[in-house]
Amino acid sequence: MSPAPGAQPLEFGGHILLLSGPPGAGKTTLARALAAMPGSAKAHLHGDDFWRALGHGAIAPYRPEAHAQNAAVIDALAAAAQGYAGGGLFVVVDGVIGPWFLAPFRRLAAPVHYLVLQPPLQAAIERCGARGHGLSDAQTIAALHRQLSELGRWQPHALPTGEAGADDLLQSILRILAAGAHRLPA
Repeated sequence: MSPAPGAQPLEFGGHILLLSGPPGAGKTTLARALAAMPGSAKAHLHGDDFWRALGHGAIAPYRPEAHAQNAAVIDALAAAAQGYAGGGLFVVVDGVIGPWFLAPFRRLAAPVHYLVLQPPLQAAIERCGARGHGLSDAQTIAALHRQLSELGRWQPHALPTGEAGADDLLQSILRILAAGAHRLPA
């Protein structure tokens, strides 16, 4: 997916977008499209890369005993996002970032927008299976899907994707950014 010819410039230099959702939600596809749009300079931070940086002794991030490790990874991701945003870039962070991981991002000096994609469960499972790499266990995907479907006070930050295609979702994200309604309170 690439920006449509004549697309409006995306001018959010110094801002951070946390593009979250369960595995198979389309986060990376949409993050890449946002990062390729004309306008202010952009950085795409793929959250999975921060987990892959862990070496010997790493615990699968979806396991309950991985909490301290996951908190360290989120702190590193937030620091990297702040570094790029401090340099005037629009930073798109794509990853499975539940509300329980928002505290490090809420402490940042940069404006942070939080958006959770909520695809139908079966679509997420099928997308993960079609990748041929990464997480493909249907039970784990379902558990993460469930956690990111019940956002409590953060539910207004959800974007149910239904059967919408990537282009329609991209347009929805651009409208959400323009409205500023998904900015995290400091």
